[in-house]
Amino acid sequence: MNGSVLRAAVAGDVEKVAELRAVVMRADLERLGRYDEHRVRQRLRDSFSTQYSSIIEIDGELAGCVTLRPADDGLLLEHFYVAPAFQGRGLGSTVLRTLLDQSDAQNMAVRLNVLQGSPARHLYERHGFTLDSEDPIDVFMTRLPRSTG
Repeated sequence: MNGSVLRAAVAGDVEKVAELRAVVMRADLERLGRYDEHRVRQRLRDSFSTQYSSIIEIDGELAGCVTLRPADDGLLLEHFYVAPAFQGRGLGSTVLRTLLDQSDAQNMAVRLNVLQGSPARHLYERHGFTLDSEDPIDVFMTRLPRSTG
């Protein structure tokens, strides 16, 4: 997207990202009976890593964030949020494609979990993620590396 930047996260981003998480996840968490005004933000604060997180900006405005961290068996995609004002424009797909190209180059699988009923699941399925398991709250998915040859 024009004017978009994917930059490394800094410590000063954590509160803005915690607020973004609360806004983006509210409808799904409420539908599942799991929304808690404090907890939704604290879970981000407790796991936010500037080392593995990137901030998505469009024309200097916070448009989203994403974390891609090493895990035992590949990479874990978490905290992938796109602000409502920027949803539906292909931004999520563009960012996800960039991250998956990087994981493919490293020959690493990418795992994630998404809330049951979240429209984000369709984005992940379009990009090759498949179902591993699910419970009443979460859907766990994996995308195996694609050949870069």
